[in-house]
Amino acid sequence: IWRDMLPALGVLDDITLWSYSKPGVEGVVPITPLSLGLVFLILAIMIVITRQLPAFLEITLLQRLNISQGSRYTVLTLSKYTVVAVGVAWIFSTLGGSWSEIQWIFAALGVGIGFGLQEIVANFISGLIILFERPIRVGDVVTVGTTDGIVTRIRIRATTIRNWDQQELLVPNKNFITQEVINWSLSDQTTRILINVGIAYGSNVDRAMLILEEAAAEHPRIMDDPAPFVVFEEFGDNALLLSLRCYIDDIDFRLRTITELNKAIYREMNDAGIEIAFPQRDVHLDTPRPLDIRVQTDTPGGIS
Repeated sequence: IWRDMLPALGVLDDITLWSYSKPGVEGVVPITPLSLGLVFLILAIMIVITRQLPAFLEITLLQRLNISQGSRYTVLTLSKYTVVAVGVAWIFSTLGGSWSEIQWIFAALGVGIGFGLQEIVANFISGLIILFERPIRVGDVVTVGTTDGIVTRIRIRATTIRNWDQQELLVPNKNFITQEVINWSLSDQTTRILINVGIAYGSNVDRAMLILEEAAAEHPRIMDDPAPFVVFEEFGDNALLLSLRCYIDDIDFRLRTITELNKAIYREMNDAGIEIAFPQRDVHLDTPRPLDIRVQTDTPGGIS
């Protein structure tokens, strides 16, 4: 269309850079500067679509469907992969490529994968498995090693986890397939809260246990089923150890609920006169003879 409107562009189609034979077509097909311009145009369109496609799908389609955040991320990621694959295939076809001409490249890649790229390929395949099988999803709370955090991105090579200190941990995708990972919200958002309280020896244990039960019963986010319960764990070194076990239906409110329960328990314990114990030690001196104790004071003339 542009060539007819601007005859000067026709010059670009008269210069042959190289040519190739195409099955079913007599003669050879030339590659001209105009063909290269088409390649750059396809590349630009592919980049624009890849960047704008997530927002377009979110506005036009995904907001109307009742799907989770993790499912949305999977759809958007696979859509971008599809656009890139179609664009690369189109560019390759425009330049006259055929399988017989590039099969040696894949053979070389196979050798390279065998020696040094197996980790990259393993992470890429693991990333696809994560997107399809979905053992973890964007928005899930997971534990990897000693790190707890929220999955924020699933990329080709690695998955990003943001911990509670807003630090981002990059975990290779292969680790989620080959190693143990705790997913706190894989099939159910319900999670247990455990609060340990140590009260001083001689305190009213029944009253302390009742305070813990009432604190859980009065909190609006604590579930009735499973019901909260209190356990007298053991006689500790410095305290009588009690524990409150209760459940909430949304892991996003876990830390806030723990804080509110601790504040309520501490307030009620103080009002009831029950002392929350702290570590203490009694020291007994056993000597064969009385201790020699002396008091020294500073005087103008010296020490006396």
